[in-house]
Amino acid sequence: MIAKIVKGKGFKGVVNYVLDKAKQTELLAAEGVRLKSRESIIRSFTTQSGMNPKVSKPVCHISLDFSAQDKEKLSNAKMVQIAKEYMVKMGMTDTQYIIGRHYDKEHPHIHIIINRIDNNGKTITDKNDRYRSEKICKELTEK
Repeated sequence: MIAKIVKGKGFKGVVNYVLDKAKQTELLAAEGVRLKSRESIIRSFTTQSGMNPKVSKPVCHISLDFSAQDKEKLSNAKMVQIAKEYMVKMGMTDTQYIIGRHYDKEHPHIHIIINRIDNNGKTITDKNDRYRSEKICKELTEK
């Protein structure tokens, strides 16, 4: 498993990308956002990020890419379980997120959008996140 982490300023572009119908997206899990429409998801994220306006990049977009060889073993439920375990190990808890699966590549992959402003208005740290992520990915792959 490989993780790619990108941070950004606004939720609109990333939500539209993750929920893009052209990628045959399936929304697998969500927490703390209104799922009525894309706009309501974006509004939910934006409202919470307003609790801490000092953070210039509240968006955390993570792509978890799995080996094509593991395709048969990776049900949607299994990928959500892995994603949630990854988020906990990364310290990305008590915050809003959505998890979407794309079917536009040979290998199975999911996208996670996380609000770096947690439910209490505190910033979820991104210190050494790429290093920590690499270590966690190795751990989860060995499982």
